[in-house]
Amino acid sequence: MSIRAEEITEILKSQIQGYEKRVDVAETGVVLSVGDGIARVYGLEKAMAGELLDFPGDVRGMVLNLEEDNVGVVLLGEDQLIKEGDTVRRTGRIVEVPCGDAMIGRVVNALGQPVDGRGPVETKDFRRVEIKAPGIVKRQPVKEPLQTGLKAIDAMIPIGRGQRELIIGDRQTGKTAVATDTIINQKGAGVVCIYVAIGQKRSTVAQVVEKLRQYGAMEYTIVVAATASESAPLQFIAPYTGCTIGSPSTRSRTASSPCCCAALRGARRTPGTSSTSTPGSWSARRSSPTPRAAAR
Repeated sequence: MSIRAEEITEILKSQIQGYEKRVDVAETGVVLSVGDGIARVYGLEKAMAGELLDFPGDVRGMVLNLEEDNVGVVLLGEDQLIKEGDTVRRTGRIVEVPCGDAMIGRVVNALGQPVDGRGPVETKDFRRVEIKAPGIVKRQPVKEPLQTGLKAIDAMIPIGRGQRELIIGDRQTGKTAVATDTIINQKGAGVVCIYVAIGQKRSTVAQVVEKLRQYGAMEYTIVVAATASESAPLQFIAPYTGCTIGSPSTRSRTASSPCCCAALRGARRTPGTSSTSTPGSWSARRSSPTPRAAAR
């Protein structure tokens, strides 16, 4: 095989003509301090509130405090992987989660990332977690009931679509059973259900998912899990993620499901205190040609 100089020359010319100088420009900052899931970052003067930041070790953070000389960031991962002096990069994106009908039947974390081992969620629809709630004038009146399938609730304290209801009680009193039974009873009713597990053990979440799968409820259910082993910021944004996924404006207008029911299940804990009871609340939202989401 002979090598001709003309061919080499033509190849080199084509490569030179197609050469483009590409410069990757990104605004970076430096970690000043880190601890208890919170990091102080210097050098990000243009950072936005709620923006995602990239930390070393594939850890992400969300900007909460915008101060004069630094920004306060909550870490959405293990803070042991972050140390003083690490470089932080801006993403330019506000915290958002995937939405749409592709989420149905999946188990995701508080960032909308799948944790069920079934691969990535095939969707191009993303929506910000933090959005402004609609005003009173733009909201639809609560006039249509949502049948829970529990006679005591439907007869004495019926729930309306667009309404929020609190289920509160001591441990082992059946709060989770009320939420899961309501989801199971929605089969064939054209209702998309979302179960948000906050601060629960992974084994407990796995049991709930298996129960829903046995009754065929995962065909119209989305599970958002922020377990006890995950960081406090992830548990904090989990209910926002569930409500964002369930918002009518995030779902396809051609979907056959007329409404969405969300169940929030988890213990409420504040710094220095811990409630003795475990509240669980759920709400239903109705979609229309002009979606109007209920307030969180």
